[in-house]
Amino acid sequence: MAGSDVQSTFITADTVALDANGISTSATLGSGGTLTINGALHSGGTVTLSSGRQVTVTSAGNDTGITFTVTGTDVNAAAQTEVLTGASGAAATSTKYFLTITEIANSGASAGAVEAGINSLAADVIFAGRMRLRAIWVKDSASAGTLEFRQESAAGTANLKFDTIAVSTWAFRDNDIPDEGILFVDGGYVQYTVATFDTLTAFYN
Repeated sequence: MAGSDVQSTFITADTVALDANGISTSATLGSGGTLTINGALHSGGTVTLSSGRQVTVTSAGNDTGITFTVTGTDVNAAAQTEVLTGASGAAATSTKYFLTITEIANSGASAGAVEAGINSLAADVIFAGRMRLRAIWVKDSASAGTLEFRQESAAGTANLKFDTIAVSTWAFRDNDIPDEGILFVDGGYVQYTVATFDTLTAFYN
């Protein structure tokens, strides 16, 4: 008798809150160089996170004339970089999700204080190759949100959105996907706001 080819990935939701200076604390940059990685999330000059997170670089002044290059790894632990154009009195936010951050390089002097951190969005990998999502089992948490199941990368197109519910005591829901499931050609990923579920089991083949 042939066995099932269905596999599963178990994910525990990231609960680390938005931290605007968790990577680099506020400092005025006198010239091009790198930000000092010294925020609450760092260890030994590197930030390692439990899930992929979007990086924010917040400028007190007008830094639209300079760039910030974030270097680290993605949710698959592969090297990645992203260049952010500085903001003016606001935060510049990466579109990519970083599992580690090893450097943030600035192309020139800043107009005022600059700090770097993470926002409240998180992402995890289900499977990095071609897959069909067949079912999801979700344990809800005290906060409601939306799980976005994305193709190709954590920042890719959302093929499925699934709402969680806020519960005072744990609630477990299993949800089958009919027919042949949903195809993710180049990998399946889940993106969510932190703490909007407890655990997720994704079944795929």
